[in-house]
This record gives sequence, structure tokens and C-alpha cells, in this order.
Amino acid sequence: MAIPSRFLDELRDRIGLADVINRRTRLTKKGREHLGLCPFHKEKTPSFTVNEDKGFYHCFGCGAHGSVFDFVMETEGLNFREAVEKLAGEAGMQVPQDSPEERARAERKKTLYDVVEAACRHFQKQLRRPEGARGLEYLRNRGLSEEIIQKFRLGFAPDRRDGIKRALGAEGIKEAELIAAGLIIKRDDGSTYDRFRGRVMFPIQDRRGRVVAFGGRILGSDKDVAKYLNSPETDLFHKGRLLYAMDTAQVAARAGQSLVVTEGYMDVIALYQAGFEGAVAPLGTALTEDQIAELWKIMPEPVLCFDGDNAGARAASRAAERALPLLRAGVGLRFATLPQGEDPDSLVQAKGAQAFQEVLDSARPLSQVLWDIESGAGPTDTPEGRAALQKRLDDHVRRISDATVRSHFQSSFKDQVWNLGRGGAREGRAPGDGGGRAFRQGGWKPQKPAVFEGTAKHQAVKSARVDMTQAREEILLAALMTHPDLFEDVGEKLGTLAFTTLSLDNLRQEALKTLAGDPGLDRDAFQRHLRDSGFSEILDQLLSPRVFGHAYFARPDEETLSALEGWVETYELYCRRDLQAELADAQRQLAANMTPETFERFRALKMQEQSAQDRNAK
Repeated sequence: MAIPSRFLDELRDRIGLADVINRRTRLTKKGREHLGLCPFHKEKTPSFTVNEDKGFYHCFGCGAHGSVFDFVMETEGLNFREAVEKLAGEAGMQVPQDSPEERARAERKKTLYDVVEAACRHFQKQLRRPEGARGLEYLRNRGLSEEIIQKFRLGFAPDRRDGIKRALGAEGIKEAELIAAGLIIKRDDGSTYDRFRGRVMFPIQDRRGRVVAFGGRILGSDKDVAKYLNSPETDLFHKGRLLYAMDTAQVAARAGQSLVVTEGYMDVIALYQAGFEGAVAPLGTALTEDQIAELWKIMPEPVLCFDGDNAGARAASRAAERALPLLRAGVGLRFATLPQGEDPDSLVQAKGAQAFQEVLDSARPLSQVLWDIESGAGPTDTPEGRAALQKRLDDHVRRISDATVRSHFQSSFKDQVWNLGRGGAREGRAPGDGGGRAFRQGGWKPQKPAVFEGTAKHQAVKSARVDMTQAREEILLAALMTHPDLFEDVGEKLGTLAFTTLSLDNLRQEALKTLAGDPGLDRDAFQRHLRDSGFSEILDQLLSPRVFGHAYFARPDEETLSALEGWVETYELYCRRDLQAELADAQRQLAANMTPETFERFRALKMQEQSAQDRNAK
């Protein structure tokens, strides 16, 4: 049985082509497309492109070409229905069975696109007629140019109860179709009236630029009427999935602009007019999980921009909470806060585009927003207060599903709470900060760099010369010493290495031989055997604050999962040491002689480096 085309269209919209392909081969964004090594044939120079907007991939090397369904069929050996069912399951969708009812529904949906498009044209015409004069005046008073009014297809719904019914009825559109499109409302007694009356109209378009619904702003100050009114849910419109102006914003974002989430239609339009064409807005609701997923299909770290008032702070908090379970390596959110009393529209109107750009430049990552919220929620100048802070932060961390992201959040927050205990009340480094700035209530405050003299200076220089290769060898072994149950996961990787320090390599070999012979050995028995074998002195060096200070995950009281994640990350860094040397050499050659060959070698090595970083993040 055929799968309805409307379902396939919706599935394509919800499953990002680049996301699916990225599981098989590392893609990098290049303009509006993604580029990577072809998964269908061996190549050293990337010739495989993915066009998300057009929904296909193409390899200029072997000619492979197709849609997201083709890709899954080719790479996983599935037929078409199986590929669709697999992708639908990942998207939380149920594949419908083809039936006369489904075919009829598909036809109705096709008709609804025509209905709402006709309504959009009608509202645009009304804006230019005498009844729409006050709507046009409102838009011009808000500073919108004629070009922008036309670009966003803004219109006006006259204050009539049967205006849309009469106008579209004359074009042959039936009452039932107007009801299905959410344009008129039917009472219990069978009478109908226009949903939108006396309102400036904002057409809502899907990612393909098709009108699917409307938002209307009332003119006047009637407190009994909602200021903004959206279309109801229909076969075309699901307000929790769409974002206003995503059709234009995705083009701008893929061209290099920031993807910015604001709170309303006028914010989006004002920002677009000011040059920020990557602006979008939710449709009358708080940002949903589906909308966050849509944003990540376009850009890995969009910026959420909220008004500088209590409502804006609450909106930021809700968005942060909603995003936590969805976080994964490579994606996140940044939060930009506007000055008190400003919204994006008022800010660019009063102070220009540069003022808003400064707001975007000061956007904070999600981890820092959580830190700011919780560190400001109670006293932190006592052990009891810091314990309460740690508990609140841990509650957030537990909601993160991705183990790697959860581990990094947890480590960062632990460090911050510890710094509070050292540095006094309400002061600490923000997550990810290297120490050059300190966060206090009221914002970032620059710090003077530390000045070392005499013995302190000598120790600082000496510390800077620490052999990172040996340090990582020590960490890899220390984590295994305190968590011998890691052997099943890391034994093969550790067995392929040859440590640069002879004493550490001897310990590595003895540890592997011991655990291979008795995989169930507990920590105490394992360490006792190694001491009896002559490794007591080096064990004391490994199981010390000197090593644990660089690798919290290797401490005996850390959970096995945390230890494994830290071990794998250290292993990836250790393996990259040869790659870094080769990359540095390629960079020197490129600077000395820019040729296609030196550039391709450098680019290939950079992609290898990125792949290593990605593996480290998984």
C-alpha cells in the first residue's frame, strides 16, 4: 500500500537530512550546503554534498544521489517502507495506512493550502482599501517600510462578521473549507462568523514558504479582546512545531547570520528590516521541544533573545528547563538578555542595529544561565548554602539525557561551587571560563592577570612545561587502577598503545595481563596484586591528588560511567598528539606555498581533527 505523500512531506520536514547523514560521515557546513567524505566510496578529498533546502545528497565522485529515504535504504539495506518506518519511529510518528479516508484527507489538505493562500491575498488587498487605512497607518507608525510590508505579506481583516466568507465564497470556496482552515467559526446553532476582525494580519508560513495560518493583532484598546489571536490547530498548522519566519530565517542562517529566537511577530519583522534576517518567533506559546529541534536542524547554537523584564526572565528559565533533556554533543542554546524595558523592536528603532548586535555578542551559554539562576536563588557564603546550590544544580544535570554532556555540566558546576568556597560569597568563575573573568551579581567584571615573582614565577614556568603526553598516560592508568571494571570497555584500546615512559608502560602491560586473566577482580585486590608485583611506588604517584586534580573522573569515589567518559576523552586527546604534529607541519607548508595540493592536505587533516573531536564528544 502506498504511503500518503502528505505524510512523507511532514516526515522530511521533521527529520533533518544532514542529521541523518552525519551519523555515517562527518559533514561540515559550506555556505548553504554540507560537505563531507562520501560514505559510498573511499575518497580522501570530500566530494559528497548535502543540500538540506532541496532535500537531496549528491556525490561528485561516484554519482550517488538521493533523498533521506534513499540514504537510509542504501546504508542500512532496507526497502522504502522499512526506511520510512525507521525514520518515522525516530521522529515519534506513526506511518499511516493508505485508505480511501487517507486519500481524501490528503486532497482536503491540498485544498486547504489554496484556501489560506486566497485568504492571504484577500487580507493584503484589504490593507490598501479605505477600511484598511488604520492598519496601514499602524504598520507605518511602527517604522515598517513598504518593502517590508510586502515582503511579509502583511494585511488587514476588516471588522466584519462575514467579510472573509463573502469574499472567498465569491471565488468558489465553500464554508466547510473556511471552517477547516480556521478562518471562520461555526456556532452550535449553525451560524458562522469571521475569526479575525479589525486586526492587522500576519501570514504564518511553513519552512517551504507556504501560507498555513495567520496571526492577527487587534487595533484599539478593548481589554476584553485578546491583543494577538492565532489560527487554531488545523491539518496545515501545528503551532508547537512551526516558528514564525523560519522560511526566510533558515536561508539567512545558512548564509552565516545568527539564528535568533524572539518573542513576537513585530520583533522578527523589525529585526529583519534592521539586517538581522535570521530572526524567528514561537507562535503564542513558550518555546517547545519540537521547535528547539527545528532550530538545531538549521544551526547548532541558536540565540534566544528575551525581553529585559520579569516575563523575559521566566521565559528564559522555561526554555532552559525544556532544552536540558534534548542536549547532545554539538548542539546547545545561547541566551541574550535585552536592557530593562526594551524589546528587539524598540531597541533597533531607538538605538540602531549595532545596539542589538552587542546584545547578541554578549549572549551566554545554557550552562551559565543555569548557574546564574541558581547561584542567585539563595546564599552561597556558607557550606550549607553551597550544598543547597549544588543540590539545585544536580537536579538540572540529572535531566540531561546525553551522558557526555551530563558529565561535562556536572564537572563544571562542581568546580564552580568549589570556587565559591575558596573565593568568598557569591563569586566564582563561570562555567567554561579560564579564569580571566569573574562572574558577580551585576555581570562580568574583568580581572587583572596574576603576577608571579621569584619562586612563584619559577614554579609557574615549570608547570607550563608539564609533559602532557606523560600526564595523559598517568590519567589513563589511574582511572583503570581505581575502576578496574573499565577493562571490558577500554582494554583493547589501552593494549594498542605504547607509552613513552618506560615505568608507566610496564605498569600498563602488567595491568592488562592481570585483568585479562581475572576480569572480575575488584579494586583492592587489583591494586594489591600490582603492589606485590613491584609497582608500589608508581601506584602511589598515580593515586595522588597530583593526578586526581587533573582528572576528577579518575577519583575512586566517581561513578564508573563518569570514569569511562573521562577515560575515552583522555584517550582521544592522547591519540591526537601525532595528528597535531602532522597538522602543524601542513599548516607551515600551506603558509610557505599555497597550492591546491597543500590546501587539500591541510583541509583533510583538519577534518580528521574534527572527527576526532566528534568522537571525543560522543
